[in-house]
Amino acid sequence: MPDFWNITEEEVLRRLYPERKSLFPVRRKRRKRKARKRFWTAAEEEVLRRLYPETLSARVAEILGRKVGTVHQHAAKLGLKKSAAWRASAEASKLRRSPGVGAPYRFMPGHTPWNKGRRFPGWAPGRMRETQFKKGERPWTWKPVGTVSADTEGFLRIKVREPRDNEPSGSGNKDSWPLLHHHVWAQKNGPVPPGYKIAFMDGNRGNCALENLELMTNAERMRRNSVHNLPKELQLVIQLAGALKRKIRETAGSGQHETQ
Repeated sequence: MPDFWNITEEEVLRRLYPERKSLFPVRRKRRKRKARKRFWTAAEEEVLRRLYPETLSARVAEILGRKVGTVHQHAAKLGLKKSAAWRASAEASKLRRSPGVGAPYRFMPGHTPWNKGRRFPGWAPGRMRETQFKKGERPWTWKPVGTVSADTEGFLRIKVREPRDNEPSGSGNKDSWPLLHHHVWAQKNGPVPPGYKIAFMDGNRGNCALENLELMTNAERMRRNSVHNLPKELQLVIQLAGALKRKIRETAGSGQHETQ
């Protein structure tokens, strides 16, 4: 195993790229890579394992041509830590902040802030008062009851009431903003029973008309959405498309590693 202690960058490059006669293209390529993501090679990880526990991280980063933060992050990923001997060394002690630094400016236990228990209604230096919310004023994001809006998954939701105290005020409040198709169904047939789902007959989430909704059990819905219920030809097309996508991802991933 080569010894990576107290070696120059020239020696590191020679050991990382033994097949290279000239290191000039390597240095030029390493400089170009500084602005983009670099994957760690097995040789670089070996250098990190040998140097990191007993060497200043800035020195390790200089040898590997990486940032100190990147060295720390990858060392943590590999489970590497500074050794007890290095933490007790004079070099490590220089990096530690004195325990008394900042002590005169800290809040002591039992300290009472000057503004504890005080309220400042209407306090507004400068022009701040002009832009403050007035009593009873609503934010621009407020929507009236009856508003219908699509959520991040494409389902329509309807606002049925204002949020109560300690409730979220936005559409994330499912009690104030229930699903529109659930609301339409409940208006006619009551709440959706446990273990059941409301499905769209035409598959369109935007069509929440009552005649387009049907109640089915979770098992029935799973069977309907199963690929095995499709025609054999369509099943084959879906399987081939999935295999093609996996192959494209594998090829793209291997190509990216080769170009790094």
